[in-house]
Amino acid sequence: MIVDSPLELIFRNIFYRIRGFGKGHDVFLKLEGFNVTGSIKVKTAIGLIEDLERRGVAKPQETVIIESSSGNLGIALSMVCASKGYKFICVTDSNATRANIRGMQLYGAKVIVAEDRGPGGGFLEKRFEIIDQLLKADPKSIWLNQYDNPANIKVHAEQTANEIADEFQQVDWIFVSAGTTGTLGGICQRLREVYPRIKIVAVEPKGSVTFGGGPGKRYIPGIGTSVRPKIADFADPDRIIAVDEQTTVKMCLSFAHDYQLLVGGSTGTVLAAVKATAADFLPGETIVAISPDMGDKYLDTVYNTKWVEKYISASAKASSES
Repeated sequence: MIVDSPLELIFRNIFYRIRGFGKGHDVFLKLEGFNVTGSIKVKTAIGLIEDLERRGVAKPQETVIIESSSGNLGIALSMVCASKGYKFICVTDSNATRANIRGMQLYGAKVIVAEDRGPGGGFLEKRFEIIDQLLKADPKSIWLNQYDNPANIKVHAEQTANEIADEFQQVDWIFVSAGTTGTLGGICQRLREVYPRIKIVAVEPKGSVTFGGGPGKRYIPGIGTSVRPKIADFADPDRIIAVDEQTTVKMCLSFAHDYQLLVGGSTGTVLAAVKATAADFLPGETIVAISPDMGDKYLDTVYNTKWVEKYISASAKASSES
């Protein structure tokens, strides 16, 4: 395999068969973490930028791209913008890891960190305030707005969903983590056409408001929201499962031990949801789950005992006492 651009480094058909994971059922884990910049979000990044280019509203060396991200999309956009000649500003928050922030900066991005939480307990409202100020200050800037951009759904309908359809004759269950709901929306849109009887399970952390749950503090980035994304209106999962962050951490650790793979926080959350649903799987059914990234980005957080005790365990204790 010879490529001429890092934008070509997307690996579309890697599925890890987890034997017997769901009460004796094999689960096929679609691994997106081997893509360039380490996550599924590189597809989103390319799709959002190329949508602007098709519409003629972005010009290399002139347009400033702005986006809100807690990590993976920010890193992906940093690389894509550098490759295509755009300046990029990422507005993130204090949940972002130092490694993610440094990665964005190495690609040439400017990173602005929101330090204060909004009324709902999350940072998204504060990030949006900063973006509004940036847009007013520079008329050449464009906010991609992954939370209300149909291109976010389109890229995953055309790519991620079709990659699954190309691999499996039948899929009975699919588990998808919900953040902006771009991946989820694309999966719902396309795979319902391919597999009319498929059961789509949206997975989010407790404290996320996307599907009507109560707001709460969350510390694992990349999954869940404190402000409901408008494109969530186009996602129609059959089930919604909310997983607490303690369970996510336990799943990541046990999966590394039992299946010899370090997975990211979103993947741990998805795998916990698979376990919680496994009693409903029927013999012969095909179960697929999407793994957005790998665990190397979480060595200082999910896989760090001190961090877990300071944030996840302490937060759970505080909630139980309130």
